[in-house]
Amino acid sequence: MELEKAEHVTNAKSMVDSFKSLTVSCNGTTIRCVHNPKLQLTKSMRVVSPISERNPLLRRSNLTKLIFGTGIYSYEVIQPFGVLPHGIEFGETSHVALDSKDRIYLTQRYGIPILVFDSKGNFLTGLGEGQILDAHGIFINDKDEIFLVDRDAHEILMLDTEGNILLRIGSRGKPSSQAPFNHPCDVAVAPSGDIFVADGYGNSNVHRFSPEGKHLKSWGQPGKEPTQLTAPLGIWVDLQNRVYVSDWENSRVKIFSPEGDPIDEWLDLYHPMDIFIDHNGIAYVTDQTPRFTVLDRNGKVLSRGKAPDVGRGIWGDSQGNLYLTGDFPGAAGSFKGMVKFKKQ
Repeated sequence: MELEKAEHVTNAKSMVDSFKSLTVSCNGTTIRCVHNPKLQLTKSMRVVSPISERNPLLRRSNLTKLIFGTGIYSYEVIQPFGVLPHGIEFGETSHVALDSKDRIYLTQRYGIPILVFDSKGNFLTGLGEGQILDAHGIFINDKDEIFLVDRDAHEILMLDTEGNILLRIGSRGKPSSQAPFNHPCDVAVAPSGDIFVADGYGNSNVHRFSPEGKHLKSWGQPGKEPTQLTAPLGIWVDLQNRVYVSDWENSRVKIFSPEGDPIDEWLDLYHPMDIFIDHNGIAYVTDQTPRFTVLDRNGKVLSRGKAPDVGRGIWGDSQGNLYLTGDFPGAAGSFKGMVKFKKQ
């Protein structure tokens, strides 16, 4: 018996016993059954879904574990991850962040701006409807304060976990050239509480603000020199207050002091998108190969593996698992959402 383009057919044996071939349609899906006397059928047969047929990665995952990465930084791929209730679909996903309870906050550019899941992928709530125009970068500090880039509104927001806006930075609807903001990309908060913004779609700047939102300093201009940036898309500040910036167009991660002085740069990256640094100082970078790269504080590559196409957002939980956003490789059309990398 050969089954094509069907999700599930139950009691297949009883069907085939009564005919040699059959073609039926169900909910717009064609099922073709051809009798094969050598095939031992079971009472219930699971077959490949249309999505799995179009996506080799999903199809293979039905057969064996998918392990990406190397050494102690190896992960089982759980894809897709996150279950939405009926009537809600993933939009174009951008970034992801986790709070102190390992709840997952996924930003998307249309639909509900922020989708919230528990660590098992169960949908909890949505935030930002009617308040956020274009959710992009996101950062959550140890107090579970959410910092969000509202990209096309040219604004940075601070929210609580209920979605209440506590702080606004920038002039909503009023972009600025080489000053805050012109379609900003990402946001990070230093241990001091200072807020750093990668302003990389319309500008080529990093902006620094006080915890109260006062503008303290900006640096960067288009170019390839050590103090220059071209399309800075991702940002992070480590426990030593070093500022990491994914310099997309220059295919490097630049490392600065909080005052904007260049310290180091990491190469061997292709259009880096996002940066996450865990409490051990280990950095995780997504790029548009697409892949993820694990590096130590000195930029030594510890592990590498495939990532969702586009390789947008990345964040880790308290158990060492990673969560990535972007388009799924091999998928037809727009199949978007989130992937969990379960630490092995």
